[in-house]
Amino acid sequence: MTKQDFRIVGKSVKRADVIEKVTGEGKYTGDYHMPGMLYGKIKRAEIAHAKITRIDVSRALAYPGVKAVLTHRDVPRVLHYGSPHPRSASCTKDQYILDDRVRFWGEGVAAVAAISEEVADEALDLIDVEHEPLPGVYDIDTAQAPDAPQLHDVGPGGNLVIPPVRIERGDVERGFAEADLILEGEFEGGRPVPTYMEPNVCVADWDGSNKLTFWTSTQTSFMVRGALAEVLGLPLNKVRVLVDHMGGGFGAKQDLFQHEFLCALLAKQCRRPVKMEFTRRETFIAGRSRHPFRMWLKQGFRKDGTLVARDMKIIFESGAYGSHSPGVTNVGTASATSLYRCENVRLDGRAVYTNTPISGAYRGYGVVQTYYALDIQMDEAAERLGIDPVEMRLKNAVREGDIAPSGHPIVGCGLEACISHGADAFDWAGKRNNPNRSDPRNPAIRKGWGIGCEMHGSSAYPGIKEQGNATVKMNEDGSVTLLTGAAGLGTGAHTALAQIVAEELGVTFESVSVVHGDTDVVPWDIGAFASHTTYLVGSAAKIAAAELRERVLARAAELLQESAENLGLVDGIITVRGNPGQSITLVEAMGPTRGVPSEHLIASGSYTPTKSYSFAAHFVEVAVDTETGIIECRKVMPVHDVGKVIHPIAAQGQIEGGIQQGIGHTLTEDYVIDRTNGRSLNAGLVDYKMPLSMDMPDIETIILEAAPDPGGPWGAKGVGEDPIIAIGPAICNAVHDAIGVRFHHYPITPEDVLKGLKARREQP
Repeated sequence: MTKQDFRIVGKSVKRADVIEKVTGEGKYTGDYHMPGMLYGKIKRAEIAHAKITRIDVSRALAYPGVKAVLTHRDVPRVLHYGSPHPRSASCTKDQYILDDRVRFWGEGVAAVAAISEEVADEALDLIDVEHEPLPGVYDIDTAQAPDAPQLHDVGPGGNLVIPPVRIERGDVERGFAEADLILEGEFEGGRPVPTYMEPNVCVADWDGSNKLTFWTSTQTSFMVRGALAEVLGLPLNKVRVLVDHMGGGFGAKQDLFQHEFLCALLAKQCRRPVKMEFTRRETFIAGRSRHPFRMWLKQGFRKDGTLVARDMKIIFESGAYGSHSPGVTNVGTASATSLYRCENVRLDGRAVYTNTPISGAYRGYGVVQTYYALDIQMDEAAERLGIDPVEMRLKNAVREGDIAPSGHPIVGCGLEACISHGADAFDWAGKRNNPNRSDPRNPAIRKGWGIGCEMHGSSAYPGIKEQGNATVKMNEDGSVTLLTGAAGLGTGAHTALAQIVAEELGVTFESVSVVHGDTDVVPWDIGAFASHTTYLVGSAAKIAAAELRERVLARAAELLQESAENLGLVDGIITVRGNPGQSITLVEAMGPTRGVPSEHLIASGSYTPTKSYSFAAHFVEVAVDTETGIIECRKVMPVHDVGKVIHPIAAQGQIEGGIQQGIGHTLTEDYVIDRTNGRSLNAGLVDYKMPLSMDMPDIETIILEAAPDPGGPWGAKGVGEDPIIAIGPAICNAVHDAIGVRFHHYPITPEDVLKGLKARREQP
């Protein structure tokens, strides 16, 4: 199908959920209220590592309005993964619902259900907890010391979450021997958090048949169902999970948090519905962040810029529990095999436990950290060798057929196209060759321009064996219902899936409705993550729609007395090819008539992917105030290859949202933990500084359809995670271009800039 053949795909159709959201009628989990509903709250530890020696809940239970109190003595002692993914290399089984040991400041030690949130909060203060303090491990270095206190008995030993991930190919030592330039450096990144608008919230209710109905804000409803069933000892048909609207997740809402298990158990004990909703402070303390990291990187280059050797050691800080650390470590380490091609690589990746809040899945999933370092060092090499940074990247960019981090040959590689197209559109050569870096309005402000690149998979395969499923049903009036388990995080995913069904089936977009978010009704779904919803579930929906189309045309063929192969279906009209006057509507073909009942037509599709990659290059202009150290990101031109765009405005929104988060990570955002006692220091939006709308730069988004992937619907690839990856190194490289100071960490604060300028002035 050529580009001009599309009727619906590639168009920015009106999202079906727009009216609900702008009027406030759309129901989020926190909007659910039921007669007799109770409110749950969690008592949180104010110590980072300790053994609970005594816990007395008698005063709390006696408090008027309190209906139940749970401690570690009252809940099932079942070890679980925290993140409910299928058993894979992504997660670690190291958590209990409640434990007699505290491993981070703010960990839950008890839970209360009461008639109001206020009563529940007051009851928390009446729970007496005594601890035996234990030695703490608060940073990466301490965690790796031979005599470090060990946080868990599971795992490979020490404070390693999993055995080290080691990847080696080629001959690294020979590569360095052939190099004319060898660069070596250390890189670090802080602890940004996703700060989604909707806090973590759930509602639990049990019926008389001992069935749990569970409303929750999650990206993985079927995985939540599975984890609840496993830990609470229930069959799957006794757990129903419901998700309607969500206010963001960014990967972090893949996990089960303590409150989900506790909410279900409190509701069961009280035989009344219970709601538990995090405060904003709790989303920091008990939520999930990006993994802080430290990385050592050594690379060798020939005089012409060819990359010939790469040696890397990266350590991710997991926090108190494993969560997604195994997956992040595997993906983040393996990603260093690619982006910039190199035959000789030696990589070592590790994740370590510390007595700090839990690091988890977050948009970019280990790749943000790795490519930040790779792209900055690529710029350093270009400077040292006297090669333009764009030319340096074009020379080393991965190409079609190169081996991807997944181990598969790359199919549909658009990286070179993104770099070349962006360089022209941004006027890279004109800007970089301009010797005048001063802002004419203020000589203290220096301008600079930088580039960053990325590639990211449109699935989690092979770490997780994923499958997308969809069911499409034709109604007797010619309207269509798509049933999908894919979560809607606010990205417009359900709109894109409806577009795919409408395009493939041959009906109008308006005639397709989407049913989602009920595990008792919709087909099984692995969850919305890994930039795979359009790629994975979209492919399944396309398969189902194609089968349904064949069955519809077979029924119409009987009515028209024509062969099905000679019929076409466009916009709900079935026409005999070559004779447009001979046609019937879907209503005529499908509906009951003259005593003939409507035929029940329904089709399901399943799709198992291999691996697809999207690519991007980001071009950035910054202005650095040399008197205050403030960095202003003024202009961003992101150029993304997405294979085939399904909904242009939705794709653009994903890109711009990722840029906003990436700017924050690079310049201002860091959830700070006291490295002497593990205490959270800025758990809230007042002290945690993220860019607001007035801080956003001018963004000129360019979406290319340069390299379709045959595995996606009409070649479509993912775009969810990509935009957060390239923006960081692009900003860092632009700052160096502006002031000549190179930074190897994020966030880059004004204090860092002033210190860097001072050190530069003091150099002999």
